[in-house]
Amino acid sequence: MATDLIEIDAEQPSVEAIERAAIAIRRGQIVAIPTDALYTLVADPFNLHAVGRVFAAKGRESQRSLPLLVSDFFMAEELASELPARFYLLARRFWPGPLSIIVPASARVPLKVTGNTGRLALRQPRSPVAQALIDWLGQPLIGTSANVSGQPTCRSGIEAFAILDGRIDLVLDGGSCIGAGATTVDVTEPFWRIIREGCIPEREIAECLHGV
Repeated sequence: MATDLIEIDAEQPSVEAIERAAIAIRRGQIVAIPTDALYTLVADPFNLHAVGRVFAAKGRESQRSLPLLVSDFFMAEELASELPARFYLLARRFWPGPLSIIVPASARVPLKVTGNTGRLALRQPRSPVAQALIDWLGQPLIGTSANVSGQPTCRSGIEAFAILDGRIDLVLDGGSCIGAGATTVDVTEPFWRIIREGCIPEREIAECLHGV
């Protein structure tokens, strides 16, 4: 499988580039895009063949869930069986932005996407490319780091192309991304906890959730 690359303006992606990527996703393909949390692999979470391909492309363990990108609170509510008060506090403060919030998944989400855990990380990215794709398709997208599991996340389209060539179908090359990637916080337990600290430091999460 040959991987294609299209150069884009990450802040103002062309309609043609978005349409090509969206059609690829609808066909069950995997696309790497620039976001506010470095480069991200996006695919259709409701297409189990595509889900399996994402796991294979990354060499990701099947018991690890795949994060989903959403456009707003309403889309998040459709994907979660319940959203605790902590979710809304964090989402109102940090979304759109590089924060993934782990919540209980609804029955709408394929169990394979959750890594058979029944839990799901949701994020509303501050990314014109991701937002345009979600809007075009009218659904959430798998949004997992563009890398081989255990390796650093790709920071440029060229790097994503070099590392994932033959593993994915398309790279939208928007140049270099900076930052530490997304922070992930789990709010499914009685006590919240940081799973991964990225752009948003733990102290800011603690300040937001103080007393809750």
